[in-house]
Amino acid sequence: MARQKEKLSVPRDMYLSAGAHIGMTTKTADMKHFIYKIRPSGLAVLNVGMLDKRLGIISNMLAKAKNILIVARKETNNEAIEKFSKAVGAKAVLGRFMPGTLTNPSSTEFFEPDVVIVTDPLEDKQAITEALKMRMPIIGLADTFNETSHIDFVLPCNNKGKKSVGLVLWILAKMIKEKRGEPFEVPAEDFGYEKEAMRTQKEDEDMEEEQKA
Repeated sequence: MARQKEKLSVPRDMYLSAGAHIGMTTKTADMKHFIYKIRPSGLAVLNVGMLDKRLGIISNMLAKAKNILIVARKETNNEAIEKFSKAVGAKAVLGRFMPGTLTNPSSTEFFEPDVVIVTDPLEDKQAITEALKMRMPIIGLADTFNETSHIDFVLPCNNKGKKSVGLVLWILAKMIKEKRGEPFEVPAEDFGYEKEAMRTQKEDEDMEEEQKA
């Protein structure tokens, strides 16, 4: 008996065209659980079904949070983060994370969030260090090369690509707004996602294999 196809919150095509499933050849033990397959070239492919499910789970928590902090040192993610923070009422820290932001009440940058979202555990070490010290829950967008021992909740995805991060944050914002009972009419393209007219052969193969799995 054929297994029923997994229902995702958005069409699988969106994840694939954004490259949200594309990992790296470097793979940590922490991220092994989230890898769907490894291509002959050694490139890891992440499981978008797991990503989608985890987005749904964590959006329940974030919908109830009053003070969300999202952090990104990499400038490529600025557009998506600004749109996300505006949509859900979060505070965004882009670029360098000033020491003391979470630990020093005397700092002009001081903020006390309920939860911290980092877009790359490797790049956002300062934010993670301070959140750990203050015992704040940490959510992390993590790729296959990331160490995630200090991340409370992992969102396994390509966290290097603009389109991928944009799509993930758009889906998360959409879910949060829906669970708050608030309207959300912002298109994914405003977050940096771009719909491609044609998928690559590899994306077609990924889709076929995932639907058979």
